[in-house]
Amino acid sequence: MKNLKVLTKCILGFVVLGLVMSSCSDNDDNTAIDNETQNIAEIQQSAEIDQIDNVLGDIVVEVYEQQEGNLGRMANASSASFIPECVTITVVAQQNFREVTVDFGTEGCVVQGHLLRGQIVFDYTRDPEAQQIEINYNLVDFFVDAKNVIGSRSILRELANDNGNPQFTHDLSLTVIWPNGVQASREGTRIREWVEGFGSGVFSDNVFEITGDWTATFVNGNTHSYEVVIPLRREIGCMYFVSGSVDVERTNFGGIFDFGDGTCDDQATFTFNNGTEIEVQL
Repeated sequence: MKNLKVLTKCILGFVVLGLVMSSCSDNDDNTAIDNETQNIAEIQQSAEIDQIDNVLGDIVVEVYEQQEGNLGRMANASSASFIPECVTITVVAQQNFREVTVDFGTEGCVVQGHLLRGQIVFDYTRDPEAQQIEINYNLVDFFVDAKNVIGSRSILRELANDNGNPQFTHDLSLTVIWPNGVQASREGTRIREWVEGFGSGVFSDNVFEITGDWTATFVNGNTHSYEVVIPLRREIGCMYFVSGSVDVERTNFGGIFDFGDGTCDDQATFTFNNGTEIEVQL
């Protein structure tokens, strides 16, 4: 009888141990799933910040070039611009100083497929002979598709880079707050080289190639680093990057964000370092 009791205790012990190990395994699986879901969500959010960067850069560059007479020399100047009539542009000129307010209104205005609200206010010192011009801009109560975008940024405009093309070096200091409270900040540098369409009189045929590196910090403390490995091709006629890739690194994962082979669509892929590939809708 004593041996039977001992045997029973041993069996019960193994059962309990098995249940504990099974529970730990289930918890590990759930944690892994949660981590992967979070990683994918942050990749998607980073892609949304890319869209915001593109829209801001396009608008400031286009309005600046319009003001300086580099665009819209046609009989119907409005045909040269992608900015719709619902946007109000106000210029305050003092000698060579310019302050430009681009107002999308409180109800919003659709620009390049995005609903924008609020204002972009930028200023610069005008000098037609200068090789470099610094453009500083602030975002005032600014929203892109219901996402609140906060930042004061600068752009260095170079008349010609080593390739002979106009170039814009963007400071990427901004914070994005989603309607559900998710928040991310981006810091770094994005270099936008104007490779096609400059001086044509219209903005819709322009093409930029973008390089640079930056970091994104999420409100949960996660930080991602990004480095462009193949220049990102930005065709103004398309809402999205049509090609190029970015290396993404974080503490517990990394991979390559690829924007495709030149087709204008809202699809990209992310390939984790372990070879797993997922599709990302931009």
